[in-house]
Amino acid sequence: MFADFWPRVALILGIAAPVALAGATELQSVRTASDSESTRVVLDISEPAGHRMFMLLNPSRVVVDLPGISARSGLPLPGAKGALTRVRMGKQPGDVLRVVLDVEPRVTPTSFVLGPEGQFGHRIVVDLRRSSREPVRETPPRAPEPEPPAAGAETQAPAPEVVMRAPAAGQGRDLVIAIDAGHGGKDPGAIGPKGGREKDVVLSISRQLAREVNSVPGMRALLIRDEDFYVAHRERMAIAHRAEADFFVSVHADAARNSRARGATVYALSTKRASDEAARRLAERENASDLIGGVSLSDKDPVLARVLLDLSQSAAISASTTAGEHIIGELGAVTRMRKTRVQHAPFIVLTSPDIPSLLIETGYISNPGEESVLRASSHQARIAKALSDGIVGYFRSNPPPGTHFAMNPLPPRPARHVISRGETLSQIAARYRVSLARLRQANNIRGDRIHAGQVLTIPTG
Repeated sequence: MFADFWPRVALILGIAAPVALAGATELQSVRTASDSESTRVVLDISEPAGHRMFMLLNPSRVVVDLPGISARSGLPLPGAKGALTRVRMGKQPGDVLRVVLDVEPRVTPTSFVLGPEGQFGHRIVVDLRRSSREPVRETPPRAPEPEPPAAGAETQAPAPEVVMRAPAAGQGRDLVIAIDAGHGGKDPGAIGPKGGREKDVVLSISRQLAREVNSVPGMRALLIRDEDFYVAHRERMAIAHRAEADFFVSVHADAARNSRARGATVYALSTKRASDEAARRLAERENASDLIGGVSLSDKDPVLARVLLDLSQSAAISASTTAGEHIIGELGAVTRMRKTRVQHAPFIVLTSPDIPSLLIETGYISNPGEESVLRASSHQARIAKALSDGIVGYFRSNPPPGTHFAMNPLPPRPARHVISRGETLSQIAARYRVSLARLRQANNIRGDRIHAGQVLTIPTG
């Protein structure tokens, strides 16, 4: 199984970017916003800078270290909001500003960086998402976390080491599903003839997909963006990678000059793009610690590094294609499919070498009729449910070891197949290794007459 191709040894929440010169960057404000599912903490900074984030338990708190950053004099800190109960701040050795977010139990943090946009400048964003499960117990760091006093006070206690995570006994860890709503902010994506914007449609579908995923025991959604802001393509991948996502799905709405074009399409990465991406990563491996499932390329012989990348990327494409077939079967039951097989294309957001990744074009917003359907909340809900069911179907058949799905197996649901032009019943039966009689019986078909776009239920066992 691909998800266990490389051992997972640690969860590092955050990024390490080049450190700014001491005193050159200032934390200008700390803002918060909240809804029923998550709380967002925004750190406004004067210049782009790196950060490191990790979580500690008993009590639950999220620690954000800001190297080379100092707080603006008299900076006010926000009060409790949503899952956030308190914000504390203090200086650490090595010119590191530490921000500690005291949070409720059952909170999962993620972070990302945003550049200037509109009235806002550089920002570090921390999302605190409520989970239905208790957080996985973490082993204590080698040194205790210092309790920062009032803002501006000094403390000499050392910073904690990287925190390790282990599955909760008898339960298995949650599968993390990264959901990427395409475009956003300054990039509206395609705009339909009636004014519908792709970024709005796919954000709505993505939010509903997150709710569907979070309703499944053993699965947890990670929204790459849950508001109208832009995230760079490679940063979308990086957010999923930092959260150790098991699956990445990017949601879009297609456009074409021909206003009659319609139908949904599922894409996995093309082998040509995979090869180009491998070459890029190999060229950067001396300056960047590229990881594939926890294995660094920086200390590997060039030939071995290329072999490791090729193996990992090939496994990712294979797993992505299999997952895409499950999703097509579910999507085909709720919307027209433009292509009934997984297509392969060079999308940047699909190039992570160790996370199965798909891009879903949910329909053509350039088609007036399809634009209206895509903007309807009822259709968006059906699309989201179909995507969720397809992901669940894939992981039921391919549960990664140590997950809730692996430790609590369920009988696989019957697969679905969307008939392509030219296919016959006998070909479909042979493909899924079922008898022609059972295939007819499962679909109440007499004879051999079928049509393109028809959805067949494939019997199990």
